[in-house]
Amino acid sequence: MAAILAAEPETSSPEASGGSGTARYVVGKIASSIATLFFVAIFNLFLFRVLPADPVKQLTRNHAVSPEQLAQIRKQLGLGDSLPIQFVKYMQALAHGDLGISYKYRQPVTTVIADRIWPTILLVGVSTILCTIIGLWIGVHSAWRRDSLFDRVATGVTLTLYAMPEFWLGLILILLFAQGFGPIPGIFPTSGLITPGVSASSLQGIGDIVEHLTLPVITLTLGYLAEYSLVMRSSLLDEMGEDYLVTARAKGLRDTDVRKRHAVPNALLPSFTLIILNIGFVVGGAIPIETVFSIPGLGLLSYTALSVPDFPVLQGLFLLFSGAIILANLVADLAYPKLDPRVRRS
Repeated sequence: MAAILAAEPETSSPEASGGSGTARYVVGKIASSIATLFFVAIFNLFLFRVLPADPVKQLTRNHAVSPEQLAQIRKQLGLGDSLPIQFVKYMQALAHGDLGISYKYRQPVTTVIADRIWPTILLVGVSTILCTIIGLWIGVHSAWRRDSLFDRVATGVTLTLYAMPEFWLGLILILLFAQGFGPIPGIFPTSGLITPGVSASSLQGIGDIVEHLTLPVITLTLGYLAEYSLVMRSSLLDEMGEDYLVTARAKGLRDTDVRKRHAVPNALLPSFTLIILNIGFVVGGAIPIETVFSIPGLGLLSYTALSVPDFPVLQGLFLLFSGAIILANLVADLAYPKLDPRVRRS
């Protein structure tokens, strides 16, 4: 009997097993994110080298430049080396945090990006907050009153706005509310972030920035409402058929309390992932909107860099955008098990 007991393997406690599983989950997600970012960094150099435009010819257009001078400029820009040598130099510089020198602005890429990042965060960040609040509200009320007039109108309008090209919607809003159309007077500025000569740190400057950002923020918000509302609507419709809601009603809870305290919190899980991922897109900016409204952010910088093409700026922007999305995805992966215990058990 003693021999049998001695031969029985020791079993770990559920707490220890759960802690080990959580640690493996966290380490795995972090390692996967680092590997993805490393792949992006490798892929980054080759991605923009396939563009047909020649940066040197674009930078020297309308100027009489000899072939020898073109070769000298290519050498100065680092384009005279073979692609493998360019890749080795790029990875060495990246390891030291050096993103290179912009062809167009002749400044470090980190400086060029730093000067443009805050207008984008302000524009897309405010729009993301509004999309989250309004979109989730529409989704909740559409699902709870399925097939009602509100549901049909809200779903149709948000899908129509989502199908519109962003630049087209922005031009329509400029025509109506910036230029003025018929009896509608022009109220908002047509472009820019702030009126020249106005200090951005003053109270007048803050009001001026709000006035300039109103139409771009409205354009982005209207264009992406459908993402939040439809995800929330679908999730809540799935939850409305669950038994725990029937039990909550059987306990005497009002319909409003059942929705707020039970249905909506559980239906928020897919929407949470969407919100976190879209926070990562905040850094990426909105190229069509910033171009149409001439907002000096990362979106307009991307458009300008593509027209050259400015390889160092494009590589820096692509790495920044990808890193922001990878980080947001990592945050969502690490937070989701806290919100849904079923993820830890799987």
